Amino acid sequence: MTLTELMETLPYGPAPEAAQSALDWIQAHKGRFQLFIAGRWRKPASQEWFTTLNPANSQPLAEVAQASAADVDEAVKAARKAFASWSQTKGHVRARYLYAMARQIQKHARLFAVLETLDNGKPIRETRDIDIPLVARHFYYHAGWAQLMESELAGYGPVGVVGQIIPWNFPLLMLAWKIAPALAMGNTVVLKPAEFTPLTALLFAEICQQIGLPPGVVNIITGDGKTGAALVEHPGVDKIAFTGSTEVGRLIRKATAGSGKKLSLELGGKSPFVVFEDADLDSAVEGVVDAIWFNQGQVCCAGSRLLVQESIAEKMYAKLRARMEKLRVGDPLDKAVDIGAIIAPVQLQKIQRLVQKGVEEGARLWQPSWAVPAEGCFYPPTLFTDVAPASTIAQEEIFGPVLAALTFRTPEEAVRLANNTRYGLAASIWSEDINLALDVATQIKAGTIWINSTNLFDAASGFGGYRESGFGREGGKEGLWEYVKKTARAPRAKAVAGKTRAAQPAPAVPPIDRTAKLFIGGKQVRPDSGYSKVVYDPDRHPIGEVGLGNRKDIRNAVEAARGAFESWRKTSGHNKAQILYFLAENLSERAEEFARRIAQQTGQDGAAEVEAALEALFTAAAWADKYEGVVHNTPIRNVTLAVPEPIGVMGILCPDDQPLLALARLAATALAMGNTLVVVPSPLAPLTATDFYQVLETSDIPAGTFNLVTGERDELAKTLAEHDDVDALWYAGPQAGWALVEKASAGNMKRTWTLPASGPLPDLDETLRQATQVKNIWVPYGA
Repeated sequence: MTLTELMETLPYGPAPEAAQSALDWIQAHKGRFQLFIAGRWRKPASQEWFTTLNPANSQPLAEVAQASAADVDEAVKAARKAFASWSQTKGHVRARYLYAMARQIQKHARLFAVLETLDNGKPIRETRDIDIPLVARHFYYHAGWAQLMESELAGYGPVGVVGQIIPWNFPLLMLAWKIAPALAMGNTVVLKPAEFTPLTALLFAEICQQIGLPPGVVNIITGDGKTGAALVEHPGVDKIAFTGSTEVGRLIRKATAGSGKKLSLELGGKSPFVVFEDADLDSAVEGVVDAIWFNQGQVCCAGSRLLVQESIAEKMYAKLRARMEKLRVGDPLDKAVDIGAIIAPVQLQKIQRLVQKGVEEGARLWQPSWAVPAEGCFYPPTLFTDVAPASTIAQEEIFGPVLAALTFRTPEEAVRLANNTRYGLAASIWSEDINLALDVATQIKAGTIWINSTNLFDAASGFGGYRESGFGREGGKEGLWEYVKKTARAPRAKAVAGKTRAAQPAPAVPPIDRTAKLFIGGKQVRPDSGYSKVVYDPDRHPIGEVGLGNRKDIRNAVEAARGAFESWRKTSGHNKAQILYFLAENLSERAEEFARRIAQQTGQDGAAEVEAALEALFTAAAWADKYEGVVHNTPIRNVTLAVPEPIGVMGILCPDDQPLLALARLAATALAMGNTLVVVPSPLAPLTATDFYQVLETSDIPAGTFNLVTGERDELAKTLAEHDDVDALWYAGPQAGWALVEKASAGNMKRTWTLPASGPLPDLDETLRQATQVKNIWVPYGA
């Protein structure tokens, strides 16, 4: 074949992902997996095992324990025993464990992705690029809520022992959806993965061991429906969280009725995908691909009902058929494959039976011209047109790559068709008219509505259904309420840093001279002034020197901060949180060093301040993707969005004491909200800050985001206050300095916040407000 022919035909070539790492992991367990109870692996009491198969080739992968009622009882007892201490564990400690889980998942991301594809049959592109990153995201996100629980959910405590039953379509992601919020809120867990797909849950159990999670906090029991029923009915379980079919959800509702168990159910769906005549059809077609052929259509919120405005229906169908002809079905480990394998023969037979029912009821069937692989459980992408609203394929959840298309004439008819189902999980609306899209979105009865998009998920956004799609939410703050209950317990008293003087051993030899530099634009730079100042310990012994910054250094730092602002502002809250977590991780590695430096400068308990600073960094990271706006209830038909935004370039002049904690509390919170900074550290203990910029250099902080200038506080404060490219100034110092900065800031009317030179740092809620400004966006709607 010539190059010209290749460019014209663009044939696909296989791009197989190596499976050996996952197979080696299975082999390391000799192909047999026990139950994970109380932090240990144990054989099932029944001595029964079942086999999990690769759906793509029907070959056995491993033998897995069949848990009996006795095993369930042992797991619940282990969780109950662990709950006594885990529920009392400080939120910061729980956050550390959840953070460790996220890091371990990232470190072993490819192993998890390959194992998930082998066990589930979904394409490696989906497990690698969607599932596993979202799993890590959920643990990171809920680490933040563990950190914030005491303040943000005051008066609430954990529910207790939580029984969790997850499906086979997103095995590891569903585990994360359930375990992360449960642990964050102080609960302990007994989780049963789906019989078809237990392997990644068992790999997750190994991670729990590796990070030293206390025994019994997480228990993984494998088995079939009998195991799930024993867990639901166990009197020692305080809550059941279930994702699966509506039929099984009904049974669980009946089984728990009157028991006092808390219950959340995420069940089936028959989600509408509504396309109006003004929609971008090419984008809508790609949306359909993601809506119904993602994960072979085995998605509870799959857009399985295509509702198209009559005037564009034939054009839409033609584009859709052309796109379907190009889809590739085959080996899920092939990175060029679009659609993988159906989970099991029983599910494949269900799909085939419902497709035949659609033909019998008069709908028009269309499938691509190519054939699916003969080996394994595969089914081609399927389109039905001329579908009657009351037909079986328009009402029943097929849970496969089958799309039923109906037409409508008016928006009112579209809404009626969309709501013509017993489900209410999700919907997707496609229109270039945002007024129309928002108006329709308010009328469709579903828990999640996507506009000009589909199948978007994030840990910060709650997910759950209306009607027979279940109740309760997973993700976001609303998902936390499923795992807490009102409690009368008094709030935990805050730890107070000690005041003991640290011993100062006399050096045996003169130390190597080191004069700390400034930190501007991501680089260590010498001060323009060419001068340094001596830093003394509390007994007036010289312990080091720092540079004396001047007006030019401030100018360079502000320029660097301004250059970094737009990029940092647009960085997602999740990514900002990751960087702040990384900063805390790197600081913790040097905790003893920083503790000694703090004690050397201040005579205070450096270890206590380092620990408080680490917690403050975690708190700032937690808020990075949780300091959210609101929708105002304005008395017209519109959505008024009150959105908190960063202020811009901020100058922060730190207080005299608590040199590390002030940086972590003030500067990190301002960074978390999207601001870029010029920081002047404590005038009495600046060496902590100059040590800190070494940590910044290794923590992915973008150049120019955090700039550090040491020197005389009021001299630098006046320069920052007068600078027209500085948007806000926080000044901690004497009252004479308050007047100085407030007067000097009048040039560009920058915001100022004045604080005492020493003493307690301001509360977090006030710091968050000072680090943001609110923009109100009015979006009228109505056709």
